[in-house]
Amino acid sequence: MQDRNFDDLADKFSQNIYGTTKGKIRQAILRDELEKIVPGLSPHPLSVLDAGGGVGQVSSGLAAQGHQVLLCDLSAEMLRRAAENALAQGVSHNMQFRQISAQQVGEHLDKPVDLVLFHAVLEWVAEPEKVLKALFDLLRPGGVMSLMFYNLHGLTLRTLTLGNFGYLRTNLTKRKKRTLSPDYPRDPEQVYRWLEACGFVIEQRAGIRVFSDYMKPPKGEPKSDDEIIEMERRYCRQEPFLSLGRYIHVTARKPGQKDEL
Repeated sequence: MQDRNFDDLADKFSQNIYGTTKGKIRQAILRDELEKIVPGLSPHPLSVLDAGGGVGQVSSGLAAQGHQVLLCDLSAEMLRRAAENALAQGVSHNMQFRQISAQQVGEHLDKPVDLVLFHAVLEWVAEPEKVLKALFDLLRPGGVMSLMFYNLHGLTLRTLTLGNFGYLRTNLTKRKKRTLSPDYPRDPEQVYRWLEACGFVIEQRAGIRVFSDYMKPPKGEPKSDDEIIEMERRYCRQEPFLSLGRYIHVTARKPGQKDEL
């Protein structure tokens, strides 16, 4: 088993993940979560690691606020697109790019970081516990990891609603390797145990796309993206909806406080 490199699917990834209503929902909920995290970390610009950051849609927004971002990814094509995106947004001076894995980042850092973004990566890595521990070690005491992972329960519910029982009988084994369907959907309770075993304290959780993937075409006027996002925001932190989201976001803190805070 090995971690996924998206060189072969970079164009499809960019279009399907960020150019759709699904992408807008993801960005909206992630922005909401980060708006709660960032102000409490430091009164100064943050050092941010975007591990497996793809095209940098989220971290470029933090760079626009003056924070210093190191974006790493295995894919050279993703990094090229991330650099283009940063240039287009005028934030290149606040971003660095490295073609390395999350496990290798420690070799390229002079000091621990304040914030780690680890979004939609855990479901692609072969050794998740090792990666989470590596990221824990890169955080300064009191620092936070913003983790978003592909939820096994959400995938199971979606597969049931589609009547794809054969897929469930094969334990959700992928037939095609070159798809955007993640290799390793994660059981939330297992992820929470991994985080706690590393030493993280889980502070907050939110579901992403807790209902919209299951919507039937409405009668009459179609619902706008803004209406759907409004309802996603209303229910994303409530059970049982949270635990059925297609993705789950976790705010996980490394215990302790930075001396100068």
